[in-house]
Amino acid sequence: MIWKQDTDLARLNGWSANTLMETLGIRITEVGEDWLRGTMPVDQRTHQPYGLLHGGASVALAETLGSTAAMLTLDPEKEMTVGLDINANHVRGARSGNVTGTAKPLHIGRSTQVWEIRIENESGELVCISRITMAVVPARVAAPR
Repeated sequence: MIWKQDTDLARLNGWSANTLMETLGIRITEVGEDWLRGTMPVDQRTHQPYGLLHGGASVALAETLGSTAAMLTLDPEKEMTVGLDINANHVRGARSGNVTGTAKPLHIGRSTQVWEIRIENESGELVCISRITMAVVPARVAAPR
């Protein structure tokens, strides 16, 4: 297992109170041996004007999952991660329901981490594929509780 912190779902979702994640309805739903999964509704909060899932909402889900996963691999008293780069390819539209993102590590190093996040619709079809690069830096702020 790659996690160095408690992965209790209530704790992880508690970090989202009063944030963008809460506004968009993003929830962490599962934690595996080396992956993290979460969902986001496709509704008026996450639509663009044509009634499709907004690409920025997909990126927000991807960044939430990749950043959370990266942080969980570190001792928060000593280190934290900050985003360096994120990219996303939007390959299929979604109009309703929920999308599910799964973050898996491609590289976990001493100074950087790279995570891939697959976002799928309720039929398991790929909606968005994203990759986030995180920098590992000394802890400078209080860790989320």
